[in-house]
Amino acid sequence: MTDLVLALDVGGTKIAGALVDRDGRVRRSARRPTPVDDAERTWQEVRAVITEALAGEVVAGVGIACAGPVHTGDGTVSPINIERWQDFPLRDRVADELPGVRVELAGDGVCMALGEHWLGAARESRFVVGLVVSTGVGGGLVLDGKPYGGRSGNAGHLGHVVVEPDGLPCTCGGRGCVETVAGGPNLVRWARAQGWQARDAAELAEQARAGEEIPLAAFERAGRAVGLAIAATAAVCDLDLAVIGGGVAQAGELLFGPVRRTLATHAGLSYLAGLTVVPATLGGDAGLVGAARLVT
Repeated sequence: MTDLVLALDVGGTKIAGALVDRDGRVRRSARRPTPVDDAERTWQEVRAVITEALAGEVVAGVGIACAGPVHTGDGTVSPINIERWQDFPLRDRVADELPGVRVELAGDGVCMALGEHWLGAARESRFVVGLVVSTGVGGGLVLDGKPYGGRSGNAGHLGHVVVEPDGLPCTCGGRGCVETVAGGPNLVRWARAQGWQARDAAELAEQARAGEEIPLAAFERAGRAVGLAIAATAAVCDLDLAVIGGGVAQAGELLFGPVRRTLATHAGLSYLAGLTVVPATLGGDAGLVGAARLVT
């Protein structure tokens, strides 16, 4: 019996696949950019990643992490950042490629949290929220040591917690979500609206480290939004740890400092006294590792 599983991580920027053993080691991986202009083209790239990652190997199961919303009941996905995939039958399509093999689907935020809980920064915790703060803001929950997707598979999507009720419209159809404040492009948009000139969030972080007022204010604002979402989720779910990864989180204390200050102000209930926030440690592999864990 093989100890290998296939892990897939499908997002709006990239499609990644990996052969992962039962100890969580990535044996072989493949990656392709995500074409978002045509549903079938996107699927063909997923197929290509499957073929490249497998390279003829037999696997015991397939775990899929996908940008959401997902619907774990019927295995369909409708990612906000892949507009052509609406109710796309991703789980069944993958199952058709590997007949007789178990296939499990979860949101990418859930898989990130699960990966960090299995092998990363959350190994010592049982009640965890994982966040990816990047182009968008995603999240997922591990409760009592198990991934928790809720009714449809989308529980823990902190990027769409409302932190500014009168804020900007969000791609989800709401207003004032965390993503409208803390997502990388929105960080840059806000700073430019204040008169700052630069290319991207990496340059924003560089100038914030140099003490520039507007970039510092942008990260303060983003960290506060993320902290408010964590505080609300922790109060509801009785969490002990928040793990934050993603490109914007690479700014380190520029983001983590205001997150922690916000929690100190807003997470006042006695049972949240031990709530801590730490950086993710698995990097870009967290979603793949978590997807593999779905079937190991």
